[in-house]
Parts: sequence; structure tokens; C-alpha cells
Amino acid sequence: MSKQIENLINYGDILLSCRIPHDMHWEHRMPAHSVIFVRSGKLVIEGRERTDEVTAGNYVFMRRDCSVNVTKVPLDGKPYLAVCFTLPRKELKEYYNRIAPTCKKLRRTPPLAQTASILPQTVALKSLFDSFLPYADSTEAPSDEWLKLKVQEAIMCLLSIDARFYPTLFDFSEAWKIDLLDFMEQNYTEDMTLEEFASYTGRSLATFKRDFAKVSPLPPQRW
Repeated sequence: MSKQIENLINYGDILLSCRIPHDMHWEHRMPAHSVIFVRSGKLVIEGRERTDEVTAGNYVFMRRDCSVNVTKVPLDGKPYLAVCFTLPRKELKEYYNRIAPTCKKLRRTPPLAQTASILPQTVALKSLFDSFLPYADSTEAPSDEWLKLKVQEAIMCLLSIDARFYPTLFDFSEAWKIDLLDFMEQNYTEDMTLEEFASYTGRSLATFKRDFAKVSPLPPQRW
């Protein structure tokens, strides 16, 4: 995969930028909510319910606890170029605790049902992702405090778009988990760290090791 991705920049597992010169297809697991901005090329998302195509200049929300097939496609002589911004569970909880006592939209509003939701091109979203581009195009890393502020800004952007984001973002039920051995057997040849295996199976590293011990007498590394 490293040969296919030319510029991969990851800041704190929150802000991710990538440049892919060739078609790339794989099954992608979403342990956290995220918003993706496609700068060039095309993103094809194949979920259980439908297939979405996200073209350059558009934004898409990806719901946590799901598995989709994604294809990143260069177009018109330009590579696939995108910025992905993740909404960590901790920051979502902190935001929820501030608004829950007075927020009526958390009640009787259904959450988003689909895996991927193409978002309207609002001024707020454009402003948010425009502020990411200088970091995506350079080697300078943003501060942790700046990233936390941007998480709050991203939450406000989504809540202003659709009331269904309230029960979607602020659902803190147990994280989705998939069968460990089944996933390991299908992906043991991939160059992935234990942290990545944990994330893709919907677990923290400590929970991953604990759950793995229940199904195998060997530790994950030796397995």
C-alpha cells in the first residue's frame, strides 16, 4: 500500500491527508465518525444499502461502526487527493455533556440510517476544510489544542445541516466489534500494527489483547 500512496499525512489520528496516483480499492472499516473532503479524483463508497460517488469539491460523512468497500480513483490526469477529519469519541462526549440538558433535538429524532451521507456544500464546511489545507500541503503539524477546537467546529457544522446528526454523533453505545479470528485470518498478510488491527476490529489496543486471549492461547504477535 505504501507504494500506491505517495503523500500520507496523519496528525493525531484526527486529520489525515492522502495523495493516490493509481486506482486503489479495499474494504474499509470505520471505527469512528469522519468527514472526508475530496480535493481531486473520485471516491466510490459501496455500502450494503447503496453505492455513492463523491467527486472533487464534495464532502461525505462516514458513520462509525460500519464496513464499506471504497475505491479511490484519479481523474483527468490528477491523482486522488483527499482530506479526512475524524471525530473522536472523547470530544463528542464532552460536547454532548455541554448541550444535553437543554437540547430537545436529542429526543424523538431518528439517527442517520445510511453508512455514507454526501453533505451539502455549506460555507461552514468550506471554511472548516480550507483551514486544514495548509497543514495537508506542508510538513508543519497543527497543535493538539487547535485540532480539538476544529473537532468542535466540525460537530457544529454537521448539527446545522441535519437534526439527525444529533442522535448519530451522540450515540455512545458500545463500539462495534467484529470477529477477531475471522478478521485476522483474512488480513494476517497485511502490513498492519497491533494498534491498526485493534482499530479495524472496533477495539482499543487493551481490549483487543484481552479479547484475543479469549479465543487463542497465543498472543497476537506469535499468532
